Amino acid sequence: MGILSNALSNATHQIMPQRKASSVTLASGDPDLLAAISRCKKLLNRRALTAAVASAVPVPGLDWAVDAALMSKLIPEINAQFGLTEAQIEKLDPAKREKVQKAVTVVGTMLIGKLITKDLVLTAAKTVGVRMTAKTAAKFVPLAGQAVSAMIGYAAIRYFGEQHIADCVRVVQTAQLRLPAAA
Repeated sequence: MGILSNALSNATHQIMPQRKASSVTLASGDPDLLAAISRCKKLLNRRALTAAVASAVPVPGLDWAVDAALMSKLIPEINAQFGLTEAQIEKLDPAKREKVQKAVTVVGTMLIGKLITKDLVLTAAKTVGVRMTAKTAAKFVPLAGQAVSAMIGYAAIRYFGEQHIADCVRVVQTAQLRLPAAA
């Protein structure tokens, strides 16, 4: 078990880029942003747990398919909490829409204001691709490998989702966008 935990630790440190400011830090105490972040994190936790379960199943490729399906549903749900779905942005007046598009460009995300497809999610997931490969390789070690694979699956989805939430906060702040009413 020591070898696996060391490998996991080393892989995580090599793969995870420098952590950006968290979404909560970025919100600077704004109660509306904090409420949206809280709702998004609840969604994210549920999806990450589902990804962990799928990652533990020793069927090669299943975890990738489940992760892509989860993220292609999760990203639009997160975008909706911040008023950043394609449909929500189209409803804005032209000046505000332009501010949002500029903010999206400044933040550098490709998952805001677009129809989210599995292909788009997989392209964006290349930032955590090495972790996904490590997760698949870990499955071939009986029991402990499946546990490690589940942990990596959970962490990968959490990391990806946390970064997207932070990107949404940056876009909302840069564009000075009002959040939609909580559903």
